[in-house]
Amino acid sequence: MIERFRAFLEELTGTGARIGKDDPRVAVIGLCFQVMEADGAIRSSERRTMRKIIKEHYRLDDAALNALVAAGETAESEAIDFYRFTSEIKRHLSEDQRIELVGMLWDIVYADGARSEMEDHAIWRIADLLGVSGRDRVLKRREAAAKIDMVEEENEAQRES
Repeated sequence: MIERFRAFLEELTGTGARIGKDDPRVAVIGLCFQVMEADGAIRSSERRTMRKIIKEHYRLDDAALNALVAAGETAESEAIDFYRFTSEIKRHLSEDQRIELVGMLWDIVYADGARSEMEDHAIWRIADLLGVSGRDRVLKRREAAAKIDMVEEENEAQRES
């Protein structure tokens, strides 16, 4: 009884750090980890960028951020593919929010100053599963690249065919 009352008070005040597996924020962090791991290594610059983006986007304090990142990392380690996360996200986020998420993923990719073919492929699959168009995915990639003054040398038309 006391535990239920405490949980109720935490819910009212927003101080509870309990994060459920069906929390769409956990799915977002899970996708972030999958994208960071796509090239075989999670770099500290990618991790820092992810934490900064998530903290600002969800307006979290450090304790809540740490709890959410831990939950997302655990969920990612248990996932076998992108679908677990993308299906959860599609249920909770609007089309504009999903497009913004793809932009956040590109920001994380470019945090180390480069992007790999594997990261490209991961975001292409994620965007496809989220229902984000190729056009929007490419626009978000270009925006992320422009943020760090990277020069795009690829011919996107060849990549899309």
